[in-house]
Amino acid sequence: MQEQTLERGLKNRHVQLIAIGGAIGTGLFLGAGKSIHLAGPSILLSYLITGVILFLIMRALGELLMSNLEYHSFVDFVKDYFGEMAAFITGWTYWFCWICIAMADLTAIGIYSQYWFPGIPQWMPGLIALVVLLLMNLATVKLFGEMEFWFALIKIIAIIGLIVVGIFMIMKGFSTDSGTAAFSNIWNNGGLFPNGINGFILSFQMVVFAFVGIELVGLTAGETENPEKVLPKAINSIPIRILIFYIGALFVIMSVYPWDAINPAASPFVQVFVAVGIAAAAAIVNFVVLTSAASACNSAIFSTSRMLFSLAKEKDAPEQFANLDRRKVPSRALFFSAGVILISVILNYVMPEGVFTLITSISTVCFIFIWGITVLSHLKYRKTRPELAKANKFKMPLYPFANYLILAFLAFVLVVLAIAEDTRISLMVTPVWFIMLAVIYKTRISKRIEVVQVDEHEPVKY
Repeated sequence: MQEQTLERGLKNRHVQLIAIGGAIGTGLFLGAGKSIHLAGPSILLSYLITGVILFLIMRALGELLMSNLEYHSFVDFVKDYFGEMAAFITGWTYWFCWICIAMADLTAIGIYSQYWFPGIPQWMPGLIALVVLLLMNLATVKLFGEMEFWFALIKIIAIIGLIVVGIFMIMKGFSTDSGTAAFSNIWNNGGLFPNGINGFILSFQMVVFAFVGIELVGLTAGETENPEKVLPKAINSIPIRILIFYIGALFVIMSVYPWDAINPAASPFVQVFVAVGIAAAAAIVNFVVLTSAASACNSAIFSTSRMLFSLAKEKDAPEQFANLDRRKVPSRALFFSAGVILISVILNYVMPEGVFTLITSISTVCFIFIWGITVLSHLKYRKTRPELAKANKFKMPLYPFANYLILAFLAFVLVVLAIAEDTRISLMVTPVWFIMLAVIYKTRISKRIEVVQVDEHEPVKY
């Protein structure tokens, strides 16, 4: 029987925009106000440091994927370098990461929809969005790429629009209700660290969450027409995108409004557009944030189904998830993931308050594990397969210093999560997930050994 393989239906423009979409989360549109309030202008430094670290992680991931084009996900290279148990835990953890993100984004869709439909129950828009996105993912991988292309384009236009409008206001010396728009607003209101080093350190929890999903571009490699050319290009363009879309946008926002004049409870994008006289600013930004949440949920549905497909091929998930339909889409894996994501709709019906923070912080801890195991796999690959590494044209810079720097940064973020009161509980709860996976794996292996032993003792039949 011929092995079923995923369709390589993603084109260069799809992967480039997926890379941008992965690097721009709803955290920028909504969470920027809270981040700025906490850290002041030093938030720019937080994004710069985190951006450099994430770029290095992506280069490590890219080098691993380019070393063997048979690798389609984290599971493949983790199994190669750390064995079956590590691959089992990694695969299911990455699946769980994106399940959490999908749940959080469906919750967000319900909240954002109430702007236009205040009487609608919070669970209903999320349910509608899940059904629509599932149907589109069931069509073809090309349609997934097309959806992400347009979702990402909306985000890009909104951010570039903000930067252009902001620079115009600064050049004209535009007067706002908090003073004059000028670059000097960055350093004239308490300096770079107005809340001290404490506010700067605590800002990393939100900044890191804003970047989760950036590694999705690596997962799309298995369905890209020309991975050798497309993947390095998408990864190498990440730094300029971070500089423009994160640091550029926040620099302009804090130049138009002093950091202490920005409302932490609202989107700073709305403030800037309202100041220039765009009456529909709140509605425009709400639309952008809504599509951003839909984009993240779309990515989650895609990535969870592909991870289940990979796990099933390795016999780490039920075999039916390795089946592809006639469109070369893992439809059974898609239905299963969507069914689990549906739990968030039920939670939003039963307890609409308090779900969001817990889910997002748990996913952040899990993503730190995924990034960490990627970097450790890269270290082992370089040490154990030097000939393969020498032949690879897409090498991670500053090896091995960069690897140890990344691991130190990830450890630092875990400490920050332990310090912050609203994320501490997720740090305490998440280890239960890893213990549960280890127990399930050991139980499966024990049963597999028992079956083999029974078969060995059966009499030979002629």
